[in-house]
Amino acid sequence: AGAVGACTVSITQPHYLEVDYTQKAVTIECTFSATGCPSALPTSLWFRYGARQPENLCLSGCRSEADKFTVRETLAENQVSLTVNRVTANDSAIYICGIAFANAPGPRAKQTGGGTTLVVREIKLLSKEVQSFLIALLSLLSIYIIGVCVIFILFYKSKSNTLRNKETKEDSQKKKSARRIFQEIAQELYHKRYVETSPQ
Repeated sequence: AGAVGACTVSITQPHYLEVDYTQKAVTIECTFSATGCPSALPTSLWFRYGARQPENLCLSGCRSEADKFTVRETLAENQVSLTVNRVTANDSAIYICGIAFANAPGPRAKQTGGGTTLVVREIKLLSKEVQSFLIALLSLLSIYIIGVCVIFILFYKSKSNTLRNKETKEDSQKKKSARRIFQEIAQELYHKRYVETSPQ
């Protein structure tokens, strides 16, 4: 357990990360705290467990983005990060962050995090040509649907106008026929009255 007041390091890192294989890079953050440790800055290290043997990462520093891995250290702020560049499905593994105060005695001066399980999904996206074709096809389909809707609306309006005109004509004809019938009845009544009142 170490002596009282001995250097003690604790590390926090995310438990799980899931990304798409089309993502160019993914960064794993590692935060640590140190109690009773020397004022000198610690050493950080990264390694991973995959399908193969454990693999030490960035022993030479990995400061360039041209490398497969890039390490960013802000040790004065107790932060370290590992960036996996050009992500592939083979990068799925457990990534472990380690912090060590080399000059401090005791087992707790050198600690590792619980590990971050990185999962890279293999989702194959359509090529740009196919995407462009589908976009053009959807655009044409949208134009077609809009055209059909416009034609349907115009046809419906013209049909409504035709029915309305037909109903108006029928109403006028009904009015005319009713007027004609009324006139005929009136003439017949007038004729009967005239016949009754006229001398034989």
